[in-house]
Amino acid sequence: MRLSDEERTRYLSPTHHIDCDSETIASYVSPRIKGLTSDKEKAMALFDSVRDDVLYDPYYYDLSPDGMRASSVLKKGRGYCVAKALVFTAAARAAGIPARLGFADVKNHLSTRRLRELMGTDLFVYHGYSEIFLDGRWIKVTPTFNASLCSKFGVHPLEFDGENNCLFHPFDSEGRKHMEYVLDRGPYDDIPVDEIINASLAAYPTLFKTLESLGGETVLGDFSREAEAE
Repeated sequence: MRLSDEERTRYLSPTHHIDCDSETIASYVSPRIKGLTSDKEKAMALFDSVRDDVLYDPYYYDLSPDGMRASSVLKKGRGYCVAKALVFTAAARAAGIPARLGFADVKNHLSTRRLRELMGTDLFVYHGYSEIFLDGRWIKVTPTFNASLCSKFGVHPLEFDGENNCLFHPFDSEGRKHMEYVLDRGPYDDIPVDEIINASLAAYPTLFKTLESLGGETVLGDFSREAEAE
């Protein structure tokens, strides 16, 4: 499979949210791919970096135009799955690797008792991942869960080999079934903000009632500490 010139340009170009041309993204990517010659090596290095440098935090999100920019997430150093997919997608584009966003609804997602109670369900809608174009095909990857967090949950961190999809933890460290993708919503050129908001409002009424009662506060707790306590 080959990308057309139009497709290659599209998946290497900046958007408002995937600001791969920003100085913040460029200065992050450059030292991490220094000396690497293949796109495969660069993608693997960037996957490991984004996975562990940006901490996964489902209590810390900001769907405002500026809050959901890759450079903003990188500066904060934390974010939920979509935010981390943004950073990796932008980093890949900055490294010359065509990349785009993907979304899926998943179950058995890494979670805590408090988060499940707030959500009122174990279904996570619009879980974010990335697709990168390597060796003539699109490969799906998600750098969502940092290794330190995985350790607290008893789950092996995902390792990207540069060749195969790297999407989910099918089993935890004790061999029990873990994350399951129940609906793949496919690839997107940029974040479908309105779709995500509408789907989230429908799926998590309890969560948004809690947010409303807090006056719109978006930091609801310490996810890492909850994971460690459980």
